[in-house]
Amino acid sequence: MGELMLHEDRLFPSEPSQRGIARRLYGEVRHLPIISPHGHTEARWFADDQPFPDPATLLVTPDHYIFRMLYSQGVPLEALGIADRGGGRGETDPRRIWRRFAGHWKCFRGTPCALWMTHTLYEVFQVRETPSAETADRVYDQIAECLTRPEFLPRALYERFGIEVLATTESPLDDLAHHRRLRASGWRGRVVSTFRPDPVVDPEFEGFAANVRRLGELTGEDTGAWRGYLRALEKRREYFRALGATATDHGHATAATADLAPGQCEALFGRVVAGGASPGDAESFRAQMLTEMARMSVEDGMVMQLHPGVFRNHNRALFEKFGRDMGADIPLATEYVRALKPLLDRFGNDPRLTLILFALDETAYARELAPLAGHYPALKLGPAWWFYDSPEGMRYYRWKTTETAGFYNTVGFNDDTRAFPSIPARHDAARRMDCAWLARLCAEHRLTEDEARETAVDLAYRLAKDAYKL
Repeated sequence: MGELMLHEDRLFPSEPSQRGIARRLYGEVRHLPIISPHGHTEARWFADDQPFPDPATLLVTPDHYIFRMLYSQGVPLEALGIADRGGGRGETDPRRIWRRFAGHWKCFRGTPCALWMTHTLYEVFQVRETPSAETADRVYDQIAECLTRPEFLPRALYERFGIEVLATTESPLDDLAHHRRLRASGWRGRVVSTFRPDPVVDPEFEGFAANVRRLGELTGEDTGAWRGYLRALEKRREYFRALGATATDHGHATAATADLAPGQCEALFGRVVAGGASPGDAESFRAQMLTEMARMSVEDGMVMQLHPGVFRNHNRALFEKFGRDMGADIPLATEYVRALKPLLDRFGNDPRLTLILFALDETAYARELAPLAGHYPALKLGPAWWFYDSPEGMRYYRWKTTETAGFYNTVGFNDDTRAFPSIPARHDAARRMDCAWLARLCAEHRLTEDEARETAVDLAYRLAKDAYKL
């Protein structure tokens, strides 16, 4: 397969004058610290600070971008060491898992996953051979040897990557023990949690009623009553904030919000907590809870993130066998203008609220999201997300949002990853794409290079730090 290549001008414009500007802009942001304000890495890694076990467990098994592609090519999840609901893992030999990944390397051509993995292999592990069936064992051995060294421990990599702050994501039912241990360790790295209340605000989340009861046990509140339930959520938010959390995250299927009267809220809560709520009741409850969470954010200052528009766990057979987050989440058309109006009528003009909106429906960027964020003080646009955290996705995002929302109603970049070693690769790709976009504006005399330089730094660093109050 030949030598693994990482071209210095990757993602820059092919037109020479624009490429030159992009190079200069990138030089200003290339080594800036990384702000990673939203993701799904594990605090346990940094609390324990133990060696990662092997290349497959580190780079293949936790990364749904990788295993969803392999699954689409007929590789069973069992063959990748993915644990099922009963705890069975199928394949337990990490070398065999790595061989299956390397043997399918060509399947990732043209995808952002190939871009990130190439960067990770080349820069982090100094790999110079393209993964393939023939090179799999040599590449595996090289990475495995690296993982035995002190400089590849989680905390050392955090510092080597230039990370200034890293946010994980936890349920309100999590005791945050790893975050507490990390704080007590004296390590200077900053790892904070994000409050993700889906298990206790979504009546269609498996185990919802039991989750709500557990919420009551954790807080000493009567979560069988509407007011007690709200107080319990407020207490858990306070607990998260005490350990450094600055943001909440909401993975609702739609962007629907509601502003019901107190009596209606109590009756609706009674129906959903009793079990057997209708789909309409479940949607109404989620909608009301977004507005309740906005109210709480106004009161306690936590930044809200909304990640709607996904048919989660679309593959029923995989969900029943393996559970959530098995690469089978599919984008949906999503409406924002009417959906968000009840919440915005109450809080859209309140400077104490920051609500960061994400989208997987790209048709909404110019039609709905950019005009909303370009008007309401409370709204900001999250970066191109998930399937669109890609070169073409980022280019399209800037094309469709900049003229209406500008750059300063956006929040920079977040990597939203479970794959820790890919964090610098993802941020590098975002910085390159933003520099390429700014270079075009300079070449068209729509920005001066001084303006573009300042904007590039803001997009790479300052906007995320400010938006997430980090």
